[in-house]
Amino acid sequence: MNTQSTDNHLKNHGFAAQRQLFFQHLAQTSPAPLALQIERAEACYLYDSDGKSYLDLISGIGPSVLGHRHPSIERAILHQLNQYWHTLVYGEFILNPQVELASLLAQQLSSLDAVYLVNSGSEATEGAMKLAKRFTGRHEIIACRNAYHGSTQGAASLMSPDYFTRAYAPLLPGIRHLNFNEDAGLEQISRKTAAVVVETVQGEAGVIPPRPDWLKALRARCTEMGALLILDEIQAAYGRTGKLFAFQHYDIQPDVLLLAKGFGGGMPIGAFVAPKAIMDCLQSNPVLGHITTFGGHPVCAAAAHATLQTLLTEDWIEQVPAKSALFREKLQHPAIVELRSAGLWFGVDLGSAEKVQKTIHHCLQRGVITDWFLFNDHSIRIAPPLTIQNNDIIFACNVLLEALSN
Repeated sequence: MNTQSTDNHLKNHGFAAQRQLFFQHLAQTSPAPLALQIERAEACYLYDSDGKSYLDLISGIGPSVLGHRHPSIERAILHQLNQYWHTLVYGEFILNPQVELASLLAQQLSSLDAVYLVNSGSEATEGAMKLAKRFTGRHEIIACRNAYHGSTQGAASLMSPDYFTRAYAPLLPGIRHLNFNEDAGLEQISRKTAAVVVETVQGEAGVIPPRPDWLKALRARCTEMGALLILDEIQAAYGRTGKLFAFQHYDIQPDVLLLAKGFGGGMPIGAFVAPKAIMDCLQSNPVLGHITTFGGHPVCAAAAHATLQTLLTEDWIEQVPAKSALFREKLQHPAIVELRSAGLWFGVDLGSAEKVQKTIHHCLQRGVITDWFLFNDHSIRIAPPLTIQNNDIIFACNVLLEALSN
């Protein structure tokens, strides 16, 4: 056996061993994971152990808003790695990456000028729920049906229907639900309500934009009843819809904003953001009203700051409408029941879960990664990095059309 053959043999043996260890020692979230063995990633592509490329049409379910290993984010990470990593629990030391990130973010959000950094979207939801109860002195929280705000106990309590949560009952009491975009449910918001938690654009329902008049009516009802309006933009923010924040399309302002996923540009970080007058209530009665060890980790905060800087200084968000239009132009097929969109975010309704799964697997074989939605298994998710190029859009659409025709 020559040297090259030996190297390939050892390499293939190593990949097989890794696959076995993956199934043996990593907790699985489904009985049939995709199990692609990823070796590297760059821009809008992932590469497996055989060197095959895959166009990431879902941005890793949101975080890779600027693609994989964007140079400005990578530079920020490497710079911070050479300064310091974890130092002390969040909120005790003045750490430049946290300060710079919070300051730049607050500049974009006007009255939402206090940022609490956490590790994930679920934690952002949990912190915001506690903040609303503490600030209002109330316990009832209202959420929308078919919405997803995280998988921890509090965030999961907001979920309805209960397919994903009934096995873990009982969850938090005092949760009520209304239907997204339906006026009839707004009267449920009362002087007992601490907060209403709503996705600005419903994601896991299959990309459902809000009716502008409904969102304004929701804002008005919360104001009237003294309830906080918490907008979950964990998926919708950071240019996904064509604005830095999705609520900017609708001429309203939330009391609390939830961020994660694209917020970190591929690194794990989240935040809940509120006016300082609201956020300050976590300081007393009790002191340390919300605490975290790793929230706002300096390396992740540096990556998040670079992500926001890049979005503000380059024109990726401005390109969203044209790229969205190109997707809509190319995705024309009799098998598509409906094509819903919010910027570079699509729900391609095929009418059945079986068609969706067959299409996803065909696309994967052809080197395109797509997905479905938690509360809409008959639609395909498309949410590529904002940096996707037109030739990649055309390639992806051709593969999708080919799958639908087959």
